Amino acid sequence: MAEEQYIWGTGRRKTSIARIRLKKGDGKITVNKKDLDTYFPIEREKGTVLSPLETTETLHEYDIWINVRGGGITGQAGAISLGIARALSKSDPSLINSLRNGGFLTRDSRMKERKKYGQKGARKSFQWTKR
Repeated sequence: MAEEQYIWGTGRRKTSIARIRLKKGDGKITVNKKDLDTYFPIEREKGTVLSPLETTETLHEYDIWINVRGGGITGQAGAISLGIARALSKSDPSLINSLRNGGFLTRDSRMKERKKYGQKGARKSFQWTKR
């Protein structure tokens, strides 16, 4: 068996895709070769990323490497959260219940609605005049 046993998880949110790699360690988190605090300076996004770890009380048990691309900051944070939850559920099946109850294993299917022909946008129409 390999010395370094990695567990993979993939998360998607809007147009963001995150690939998560975790292994037993001391809680170091790297996002696109940067520290978590450097990549996500806003506290809300940091909380979104760390919430599956806090729920399962495994915050300082795993080293996590994250590659994320596409979308904006909030979408990327949501994708990372889903990827971490999936990887944690693979590593320890006893955590699935708490992750499921927290809503971390459910993919957020909301996407941007496409523009329709004959209209200005997805829902907005051109201005209509009666006469």
